[in-house]
Amino acid sequence: MTLQQSRRLQSLLLGTLAWAIAIVIFFPIFWMVLTSFKTEIDAFATPPQFIFTPTLENYLHINERSNYASFAWNSVVISFSATALCLLIAVPAAYSMAFYETQRTKGTLLWMLSTKMLPPVGVLMPIYLLAKSMGLLDTRIALIIIYTLINLPIVVWMVYTYFKDIPKDILEAARLDGASLWQEMLRVLLPIAKGGLASTVLLSLILCWNEAFWSLNLTSSNAAPLTALIASYSSPEGLFWAKLSAVSTLACAPILIFGWISQKQLVRGLSFGAVK
Repeated sequence: MTLQQSRRLQSLLLGTLAWAIAIVIFFPIFWMVLTSFKTEIDAFATPPQFIFTPTLENYLHINERSNYASFAWNSVVISFSATALCLLIAVPAAYSMAFYETQRTKGTLLWMLSTKMLPPVGVLMPIYLLAKSMGLLDTRIALIIIYTLINLPIVVWMVYTYFKDIPKDILEAARLDGASLWQEMLRVLLPIAKGGLASTVLLSLILCWNEAFWSLNLTSSNAAPLTALIASYSSPEGLFWAKLSAVSTLACAPILIFGWISQKQLVRGLSFGAVK
């Protein structure tokens, strides 16, 4: 076998492996969407049916039973607001730790990340009582604050990593040209790191959009996002798989579409580097 044939075979094997992994990862989403167009009888059929008569009755049921637009709007407002607030705090924090590093910087980063190991149920009661005493139960503000705090360690870590890849010489050159601190950050640093920031924003949005524990415990109706809508389809009578798949599809669709549109920025951010 020649070297060229060996490379072709290796490329074919890697491509086949990549497709196999992609199919395994995508299959649950495909099955969820497929089940959403089945009747409850078809959804419970054994063996599973791939060929069936599609129906929209599950989506019509959701439209009649729930105000999907209200839940979706809550998810949008809470996720984007929490992400914006998180980034507003994380960028200055990551900037100071990346370019003015001290002996305690690494320890501080590790301590921040260690807070993610705390089980949410361990702090549910004090946070619930605090929100109740402040009149924030079933409000968007409560979820925005909670989502910001729980995602802040990851966002700071990611932004810090991207900032560390930027040579300090670039910032020093801006200072020599008379740039102030805000000009240095807004006109030099952020444009260079925009790919990394885009991937950070996307990850934060996904984490906020998928968060279910706090939305179920701190909201009931007014500020309930789509994760609460999904949970409402679990009843004492059991799980109605077709309707549950339909509401899950409606809940996942916006963030999946947004992720698909933003995939170029995500890949650019994951492969970020300032030295060209």
